[in-house]
Amino acid sequence: MTQLKDVKVAILVADGFEQVELTSPQQALQDAGATTYIVSLEDKGVTAWDKTKWGEMFSVDVSVEAANADDYDALLLPGGVMNPDKLRQDKHVQRFVRRFFEAGKPVAAICHGPWTLIDAGVVKGRKMTSYPSLQLDLKNAGVEWVDEEVVVDNGLVTSRNVDDLPAFNRKMIEEIAEGRHEPEPAS
Repeated sequence: MTQLKDVKVAILVADGFEQVELTSPQQALQDAGATTYIVSLEDKGVTAWDKTKWGEMFSVDVSVEAANADDYDALLLPGGVMNPDKLRQDKHVQRFVRRFFEAGKPVAAICHGPWTLIDAGVVKGRKMTSYPSLQLDLKNAGVEWVDEEVVVDNGLVTSRNVDDLPAFNRKMIEEIAEGRHEPEPAS
């Protein structure tokens, strides 16, 4: 198994993230030795969405406004509809996300998570997948969108939905273990 000892991963979420899209990758990261930190719009707790109803509340380690991307080795963006719709509009979120791409650090986004990447201006020219309803949004942002369980493009790992979590988790850990990739400036 790939080891991620001394690796710090920021998990960026707002209320309404799909619970299993945080808990499954988080557990995989921790099992590989990484330390995870939940980053959100505020430093209070954040509530998950669990399939058809509100889920568990999770403690936030740091607000995105106070967080420094340089303190983390990788970024995870779970999906859910409400979560990225809130995140994508926040200037601190956009700056935080762009910093990972500028530094060539691995980023993993699943389901609706790529919405946040569109507003951060970091997807143009990339090959990605996502929840199918984001296909046109991503294409309009300059993405080559494909319908595959997991897509890797220079350290960016994307998947479509919860059914893809096993493949997503494996590729995410693999890309994080590889470390930094060739940095790509945000467009």
